[in-house]
Amino acid sequence: MPEFSLNPAAPGTLLIVDDDAVNRAILQGIFSPYYQIAEAADGRAGLEMIREQPGRFCAVLLDVVMPEMDGIEVLRRLHEDGFPAQAPVFLVTADPNGKVTKEAYELGVMDVISKPVTPFVVLRRVQSVIELFQARRRLRGVVERQQASLLVQAEKIIRLTQGMVEALATAIEFRSEESGGHVRRIHDITFTLFSETDLGRGMRREEIDQIALAAILHDVGKIAIPDTILNKPGRLTPEEFEVMKTHTTQGALLLGRIPQLQEDPSYRYAADIALHHHERHDGRGYPEGLKGDEITPWSQAVSLADVYDALSCKRVYKNAFPREQVLEMIRGGACGAFHPELLRCFFSVEEELSQFYHKDEKGRETV
Repeated sequence: MPEFSLNPAAPGTLLIVDDDAVNRAILQGIFSPYYQIAEAADGRAGLEMIREQPGRFCAVLLDVVMPEMDGIEVLRRLHEDGFPAQAPVFLVTADPNGKVTKEAYELGVMDVISKPVTPFVVLRRVQSVIELFQARRRLRGVVERQQASLLVQAEKIIRLTQGMVEALATAIEFRSEESGGHVRRIHDITFTLFSETDLGRGMRREEIDQIALAAILHDVGKIAIPDTILNKPGRLTPEEFEVMKTHTTQGALLLGRIPQLQEDPSYRYAADIALHHHERHDGRGYPEGLKGDEITPWSQAVSLADVYDALSCKRVYKNAFPREQVLEMIRGGACGAFHPELLRCFFSVEEELSQFYHKDEKGRETV
């Protein structure tokens, strides 16, 4: 199907399709002071001219009774191409019966003009419609440019929001003396779980992107935890652990105090993940003791991603574990209870997730 695109700044060419040379001459005399004129002596030739030169014609004056192909058949073909929506077509006939007129309007013709034509009347009718089409085309161009500009601005805002989120998460990460890639890996693990397993079934790509972005803010509440506890190299005392556990509630409170973030679609995921990424499938997690499906899929996924990354990397309080031991600890529940379906999805892509890490000479995962 040809594409029709007329430059609204150009005068345009008016196509006259009529087998009668006298009629063509009359119409040319009326319109040539205002438009460039092209002529076709039969319907088939006129149709070929339009299809070979999309966008050239600002209007078509189409006779009905012609050899080779009549005007109604030409109009049917043009309708299939979508041409009448791009440039006006006028049917010019000496015998405008009701059936022909009805079909012509159904096929998108703008007007039916009776022969013999009255010059000033036909000129005004045709010019008015051409001007309307050109004005509409100019308006569409303005709207499209405005939409493109708004889209660019929206993309800039999205990138700025993502940059702010990543900067905040990275600041917390470095304060806790964790490796620089922790938040990036949590993002990538979460994204993989939702994009490449049944965990994300029915989700749109946009939603998965929002969840992955929200995941990097899971530990934002650690900003409220004292350094002596946050970076303690040994085991925390029960009292210290109670303080550490408050990073979940503190994170949700902090996110709720950033109005700009609340306007971002990822906020609802971020607040839920910050609050609930330490809940457990068996109900023995914190801060609310949720269990099973009471925990959202994204909070469960980030919980598992966080455990997987923590076991696979060196921290101030431990060395990295070998990959086989990491998988056995997760499978056996040594580091928390996880939903069986989540575990199934995790192990189905773990080979891919392991590529986020490098092995040292002893086979331990490093970054």
